[in-house]
Amino acid sequence: MSKRILVVDDSAMMRKLITKMVGPGGHVVVGEAKNGLEAVQLYKSLRPDLVTMDITMRDMDGFAAAKEILRFDDAAQIIFLSNLDVDRYGQDAQRLGAVGYVNKHQSRELMDMINNP
Repeated sequence: MSKRILVVDDSAMMRKLITKMVGPGGHVVVGEAKNGLEAVQLYKSLRPDLVTMDITMRDMDGFAAAKEILRFDDAAQIIFLSNLDVDRYGQDAQRLGAVGYVNKHQSRELMDMINNP
């Protein structure tokens, strides 16, 4: 089933990579944000099926943005993508209610989570 995805990452190159990665699976990137503030605004206006969320960003980090999004929509599906320590930050993501936490370089794992949240 095709999903509408909001991609959130401060790196334009990473946003482009994620967009290229999800396209062949039939998914559509409906928006891109470079920080958490933009992510919250775009989530509210676009209402995507899923959000891929970086953690470390200026203005508002991914965890703060996820809290705001989940406050607005407790059914929001958020997958954190980061190179930070999975043991430490993965637990934080789980406590927030995220679908999961994936290393940015694990494209197969990301696609598995997108296709089967």
